[in-house]
Amino acid sequence: MNQHFIQSFLFGIYPYICLAIWLTGSLIRFDREQYTWKSDSSQLLRRRQLRLGSNLFHVGVLIVIAGHFAGFLAPHWMVSPFLNASQHQFVAMAAGGSAGIVAIIGLSILLYRRLADPRIRINSKRADILVLVILWLQLALGLATVPLSIAHMDGAMFEVLSDYVKGIVTFQPGVAALVAQAPLVYKIHIALGFTIFLVSPFTRLVHIWSGLATITYLFRPHQIVRKR
Repeated sequence: MNQHFIQSFLFGIYPYICLAIWLTGSLIRFDREQYTWKSDSSQLLRRRQLRLGSNLFHVGVLIVIAGHFAGFLAPHWMVSPFLNASQHQFVAMAAGGSAGIVAIIGLSILLYRRLADPRIRINSKRADILVLVILWLQLALGLATVPLSIAHMDGAMFEVLSDYVKGIVTFQPGVAALVAQAPLVYKIHIALGFTIFLVSPFTRLVHIWSGLATITYLFRPHQIVRKR
């Protein structure tokens, strides 16, 4: 396999394979294995450590995810009246970097808790540990892009990545060529990000869907009934 084929597959075909499996796999698991649709909490063991790590991780990662969606998918015409490419990159780098640090600290606590405590280690599935390791690596890769962003504050790479993500979402042909010259750390970060979608239906990450449903549930009107 030549380099052009690998580039085209990883960044032009592989993302759609991952997203298709993510959607169909999640639907099939919800239909056939609803009792496994959970996060398998180990709250009864080392509750304080779990609370600290979980809160830091979830707050940080939610900001990171929201920032990725807002930063990469926002149309240029919506952002350009307020921020130029360099300013947009700085905002994304500062907000994403800060949230990423918070998330990786929380995830490090959770990972240490899983590996260092013999009781929790015995009650942990291999898939649970694998998911934590993958997420940790993804956060670390994201933070590793910050120094590259600082070294190139013209916003050119940020716009390339933004065009790539928009191209994937809108099914643009030849989109893989946009990231052909991107630094290796960006490419690994992108490929691992889509891999997380790929493994989600088969691991505890599937409970992300329930989290999204919970958020929407919070904004529904409720009728309060009081007992006498």
